[in-house]
Amino acid sequence: MATDDSRSLHFVVSPDTDDQRIDVQASGLSGLTRSRIHNLIEEGLLKVNGAATKPNYRTRADDTIEITLPEESGELIAEDIPLDILFMDESIIVVNKPPGMVVYPSTGHAGGTLMNAVAFHAPRLATIGGPLRPGTVHRIDKDTSGVMIIALDDTAYYNLVAQFKERSIFRKYLTIIYGDMKTNSGEISLKIGRSETDRKKMSTMTRNAKEALTRWVVVERYPGATLIEAKLGTGRTHQIRVHFSAVGHPVMGDTTYGKKTVLMIKGRKISFPRQMLHAEVLGFVHPITNEYLEFRRDMPEDMKEIIRQLRNREE
Repeated sequence: MATDDSRSLHFVVSPDTDDQRIDVQASGLSGLTRSRIHNLIEEGLLKVNGAATKPNYRTRADDTIEITLPEESGELIAEDIPLDILFMDESIIVVNKPPGMVVYPSTGHAGGTLMNAVAFHAPRLATIGGPLRPGTVHRIDKDTSGVMIIALDDTAYYNLVAQFKERSIFRKYLTIIYGDMKTNSGEISLKIGRSETDRKKMSTMTRNAKEALTRWVVVERYPGATLIEAKLGTGRTHQIRVHFSAVGHPVMGDTTYGKKTVLMIKGRKISFPRQMLHAEVLGFVHPITNEYLEFRRDMPEDMKEIIRQLRNREE
């Protein structure tokens, strides 16, 4: 049995369909894919009997399932927004996302997003992920800059998803972190999962966590901060931000996981207006030609300016 309004779906589990995993049951009842159901569960937008749940919860007769769907318009509007396009053909587009740009439309960001721009510049769009996020196989946070790939057809989408799942995609980031790392290189292998106290955040201190690996190397040291090169062994949400925060060296400017937005150095104030994180390199096998491609973009000007200020420590 189900009722619905514009944003919510409500179901009551029938006795003859109980004892199923909640992700399976909710997918069957709502028509949403299991991956979408998983995301809604992680975001706390799917509840059973009024409480958050987990994907492996087994339903009981008369359980009430409530799904809250984020508000979305039904159409991706193409907008003539300039894009730094690194590569584009009929199957994929690789872009350098600027800091401050949201990847796809959502509540509070109806337009001006990367996908609005892609819809204007690309020859076509994939159907998977539509209507607002067609072909998006990974995401970069609004205040993170750097190289990102989007599939333009469904064959390319499935191939790239498989590469991400197999961890064969090469990703290298540059980040300015708080404090001075004791060694010149290392790795962080703390598990990451959705926070149990704030569903909008990720955490290394949660029971429902998954393996996560970040390898890092010191590039340059400054008073109170360090420039780090980080390579992802896994691709968890907010992985670099969560990992470095967990070891006491949060990303500078990250107001979610570290709140280190200012450094005082010998009476000089250096402000970090956004999280200092840049996706510098992305390497992958082209989903159609099977050619290995690798794209690199230098850090944006705001990060370069911060580094110039940090280097002027003796002035």
